[in-house]
Amino acid sequence: MNMRAPDLSFEPVDALAILAKAAGDGLRLNILRALCNDSFGVLELAQIFAMGQSGISHHLKVLAQAGLVATRREGNAIFYRRALPQSEQPGGLLHSALLDEVDRLGLPADTQLRIKQVHSQRAAASADFFARMAASFQAQQDLIAGLPQYRDSVLALLDAIGFAADAQAIEIGPGDGAFLPELARRFAQVTALDNSPAMLELARQRCQQDGLDNVQLQLADALHDDYPGADCLVLNMVLHHFAAPAEALQQLAQRLKPGGSLLLSELCSHNQSWAREACGDLWLGFEQDDLSRWAIGAGLTPSESLYVGLKNGFQIQIRHFAKPQTFSGPSVAFTDQPEDPKR
Repeated sequence: MNMRAPDLSFEPVDALAILAKAAGDGLRLNILRALCNDSFGVLELAQIFAMGQSGISHHLKVLAQAGLVATRREGNAIFYRRALPQSEQPGGLLHSALLDEVDRLGLPADTQLRIKQVHSQRAAASADFFARMAASFQAQQDLIAGLPQYRDSVLALLDAIGFAADAQAIEIGPGDGAFLPELARRFAQVTALDNSPAMLELARQRCQQDGLDNVQLQLADALHDDYPGADCLVLNMVLHHFAAPAEALQQLAQRLKPGGSLLLSELCSHNQSWAREACGDLWLGFEQDDLSRWAIGAGLTPSESLYVGLKNGFQIQIRHFAKPQTFSGPSVAFTDQPEDPKR
């Protein structure tokens, strides 16, 4: 007698079962918590959770099969990040609720410390690059996207915003200072902020050459040192040098005065890994949706955007994020929130 083969079709309930199974492990929940505003490679996650690479890879595979994490290739490295819930898909509402609950929890103190250590290692690699390559950095940067290729687009957005006559601007990471004359003509006071003495010296030479009397140079860490608030923060090809870009946007949003503007020029996501070695890039550009999501999480409102295609295959996004007159702070948690209280 012929036996009928069992029906092996995938049912919607199976998606719920896979999701529930993936979430039924404390370590995997902590991985999702650590990926709240960041992405990490396998070795970084192994360091953060103090376990072997094969062990962390197993947990990442389970999370990926459940659709809770996604991957992005950065050159030869693969980084893991949270996958966004798809409410129309089976399990989408559970996925969203799970992340909401996870974000109410705090990571253990030792895990928070190791995340900071990973960020410090990234920042140290970037600082070392600029210390070694300051003199040739601009030539290297021009291989990807030199300021002349997107200057007019940045200025078009800047002029469209409109600032008061006494407005103050800060440029984070001014490089050799090529954009400072434009800011000096448009703002009463400009601060050029850099954590690299070598790069800041190049900016100083530019200010002296062009007689920019209303530009102040400051050697400082844009995320941790003190400096005055601004009506406009400008970051030209800088965010991809930050160890934790989403957290950086949260920190920078707090430096803006109410009603202020963050003007950002960045590469769109690409996979030309030589940019790491040539320009010290920690990240190979960003997805437009990621920048918007991070900005919204920081309490900013996405506004005008312009996109510039370059002949070498790169694309630049110029983004304006506005800070409301009443600012209630970031709505997305940092990865180093205190361990206990629910917000």
